Amino acid sequence: MGPARDQATRPLYSAAERARRDASPWTLVQGVLAPLQFLVFLLSLALVLRTLATGAGEAAAHASVVVKTLVLYAIMVTGSIWEKDVFGRYLFAPAFYWEDVVSMLVLALHTAYLVALASGRFDTSVLMLLALAAYASYVVNAAQFLLKLRAARLQAPALALAEGAR
Repeated sequence: MGPARDQATRPLYSAAERARRDASPWTLVQGVLAPLQFLVFLLSLALVLRTLATGAGEAAAHASVVVKTLVLYAIMVTGSIWEKDVFGRYLFAPAFYWEDVVSMLVLALHTAYLVALASGRFDTSVLMLLALAAYASYVVNAAQFLLKLRAARLQAPALALAEGAR
C-alpha cells in the first residue's frame, strides 16, 4: 500500500489543489508553526545534549522536550486539517503519503517520551536518549517536508507555463 506509482511524474499539486492550498488559512499556520517548531527543537536539543554530557539542567531538558512535543502535536493537528483542505483527506494523501508515515513514527516516539517521563520508571539518561531518538525521527521528517517544499517550488514555474499555454 502506498501512494500511486505515477507520483514521481505527477506534479505535487494540481491546479485546484494549489488554489485550495493558497486559499487555506492553515497554510499560514503551518508556515508559522514549522519554523517555530524547529527553533524549539534546536533549543531543546542543546538542553538534552547538555544534560547527557554533564548531568546538569535535567528539569530544563525535560521541560523543553515536553514543549517540543506540544508544538509537534499542534503542527500535526493543524497539518492534518490543512491536508483535508487541500487534498480532501486528513492523512495519507498521495502527495504526502511518506511524510505522513514518518510523521506517525515521530508522534509515537515523542508520545513515548511523555509516557516514560510520566511513569517515573526511567532515569534521566534513558529519557534523554529517547528524546534523541524522537528528535532524529523529527529531523528525517523535517527533511522530507523541506524536500517536498523545494519540489513544489521547482514545479511552480513549469506548471505556470503549461497553464498559460492552454
